[in-house]
Amino acid sequence: MEKSVTEAINYRRSVRKFDPNKEIDSKIVKKCIENAVLAPTSSNLQLWEFFHITNKELLIKLSKTCFNQPAASTAKQIIVVVTRKDLWKKRANQNINFFDSKRDKITKKQYDLTRKYYNKAVPLVYKDFLGIFSYFKYLFANFLGFFRVMYRQLRRSDTRIVAHKSAALASQNFMISMAAFGYDTCPMEGFDSLKLKRLLELDKKSEINMVIGCGIRLKEGVYGERFRIPFDQVYFKR
Repeated sequence: MEKSVTEAINYRRSVRKFDPNKEIDSKIVKKCIENAVLAPTSSNLQLWEFFHITNKELLIKLSKTCFNQPAASTAKQIIVVVTRKDLWKKRANQNINFFDSKRDKITKKQYDLTRKYYNKAVPLVYKDFLGIFSYFKYLFANFLGFFRVMYRQLRRSDTRIVAHKSAALASQNFMISMAAFGYDTCPMEGFDSLKLKRLLELDKKSEINMVIGCGIRLKEGVYGERFRIPFDQVYFKR
């Protein structure tokens, strides 16, 4: 029986060592990835890809790119979450096509606003040339910001961060879903991104968001009791 959301969140820990004698079902892991892609994403562009690694030989090679840390070397399966900011135009067009197919179910105003958003607003944010165009957009937006409320995240670095935030939200969906099935995960940032991209033959414009080891926890794989900063130090009501 699957855990409730609260139960799954409380169960989830970053597990550094997985049980070598316990396998996990790749079909369930895939289902958790399907849950991952239901995460909220900026402008619904879904600038992400998920690589589900189950091949044992590839897992060994992948572990080396993660410095053979236990969360990678003992993982039964590994998920590599990748951002694809370069696909913004394709994803925008896919959104337009979706709304075209639903045209008879939405109002003309909603339809027109949606097409305008993906044909004008999204290109304004993402269109760039060697980082030059984005920098001028950023300066112009900050100038107008003296007179009115403005969206200011227009630099190449800003849109890159947006893509990674969306991928991180999807990754959390994945890990909570895994916990609901009683499976364990460990998100890793310690990896050689260049060697890992070459190993997986990723597009050169892609960026690795995180590597997630998957398996069934060993007791010693959970490094002590959970510590969190006292809630009253991070919660502010206005």
